Amino acid sequence: WPRHFAFTPRLTRMLRTLLGVALLGAACGVVVPAHRADEETGAESRQDATTYFAGQASSLGVKSLEDYRSKHADQFARDALPCDDETNPSFKMQCASVSRAARMGGRKFKVAGKGSNQLFSESFRPEDSRHFDVSKSSTFSAEAKKTFDLHYADGSHLRGFTGQDQVTMGDYNAHAPFGVITDCNSPDFNGVDGILGFGLPRPGSEMPTPILFAMTDPGNTNSNAQSLKRKFSFFSTDDAAEVQLGGYDPDTTQGTMWYTPALSRNDFIVGVNSLKFGQSHGSSVELLAFKSETQRKFGAPSIMDSGTSCLVIPADHMQGQLSNVPWDDFARNWGKEKSFWLEIGEKTWEIPFSSWYLADTEQTCVQPSPEGMQGLLVGDVFFREYVVEFDMTDSRPIIGIAPLNKQYTPVTKNQLANYELHQAPKAKLSLLKGEEVMYPAEHSETLTAVDRIPIVNQKGTQYFMDVSVGTPAQPFTVIFDTGSTVFGVFSYKDKLPDTIKKELPGYYFSQNLKTLAQSSGGPVAALQVGGSS
Repeated sequence: WPRHFAFTPRLTRMLRTLLGVALLGAACGVVVPAHRADEETGAESRQDATTYFAGQASSLGVKSLEDYRSKHADQFARDALPCDDETNPSFKMQCASVSRAARMGGRKFKVAGKGSNQLFSESFRPEDSRHFDVSKSSTFSAEAKKTFDLHYADGSHLRGFTGQDQVTMGDYNAHAPFGVITDCNSPDFNGVDGILGFGLPRPGSEMPTPILFAMTDPGNTNSNAQSLKRKFSFFSTDDAAEVQLGGYDPDTTQGTMWYTPALSRNDFIVGVNSLKFGQSHGSSVELLAFKSETQRKFGAPSIMDSGTSCLVIPADHMQGQLSNVPWDDFARNWGKEKSFWLEIGEKTWEIPFSSWYLADTEQTCVQPSPEGMQGLLVGDVFFREYVVEFDMTDSRPIIGIAPLNKQYTPVTKNQLANYELHQAPKAKLSLLKGEEVMYPAEHSETLTAVDRIPIVNQKGTQYFMDVSVGTPAQPFTVIFDTGSTVFGVFSYKDKLPDTIKKELPGYYFSQNLKTLAQSSGGPVAALQVGGSS
């Protein structure tokens, strides 16, 4: 030490503290930066301590994730998500079956009478819907060669072509692709102007990019939604509903938002490991009697779908995986004031009698699955009890569920605001390829923009949202559907400009879907694109 250097009592205490921290850091494998004693200050000492404890926190976080990885080693060993795993074709087929069912446009249509295959008791009335006038929009461009024919198992059919124009949704607008629907044969669209799908894009699909993806595309310079987080939440009350773009308003929830990754990259599929029905959870009947623990661990693939009115449960043994038939057991044990309990990710979610029984019409909003569907559709009965967030910010979607705050009143007009961010714990959730656990939201003081948009609730069984298309804007009311990827509005084909008519296939004008037979066609037909019928 220099001769002029004096060891004062204060300096002695500081050196002892630094020595203790250094020894502790060495024991933990943490290097504490050294400073010359004659340059040491109180501020630098505090910074050293802060650096050390930050390193400790980081080490503890890594240790936590390592423990997590060890606990779920069997899941890390998978090479693909369960719904995409070629080595498990049975489960992959089950996922595909619920995916097809969720895209069925007829899932809300009227049921045919016994002995009849005529599913529609009335015709589609185009005069009841507003139609997009392409000639009145200065920003519209047609891609008439990109035609589509959408066929569904109940005989419903939508036909049209792709267009590009300004689309406004809530407080956001963008130049985006959409479907120009020129033909429809389904009365389910009577009084509405089209459909708005918030589903995920499908590999190889030639349909227009789903609207939320198109608006939030960082490369879309004609959009004010480039920075909007690619997520949304949805919930319903008895007489209203709301969609929130960019996340969720914490005031809409009563308790914690719990997250689980989807089992597929292309659908909002979760695994339901248990479905019970009864007066109480303890005395309830198990409706998903899996034959093995391995099958129960994966669960029954289930889609969260606002386009499905009810809870749709298996009506068979699910390819031999169940020792019972869930629908039969439900019918046998039916009773008022009973609840359903769904287990998703080791968390149990109750659907009370008031949600699955429609008192106004005295109808049970629980349905047997259509033939070929091997799983569940979790429809509007669930959204009346819970706020569900659909996070698509990464390649694999994440589902969040939180109890709905029944005191919250849905907005009646668009409201854009910033909220402190509550988000999925992606550091944990992204590690698993097959997920059977849920984790609570992480809170951040970072602000995120959330646009609250009112949804029209039709008796708790169908939802409608207002959008506009074109310049100047033409308003439309469309069916809101989380299970569909299609966004399209009606347009009269005979009023299209001749330049567009010439590019469309001839049968677009020789056939009128409104007069086509409307009969059941068995399993849902494949999407046909490019002019084939």
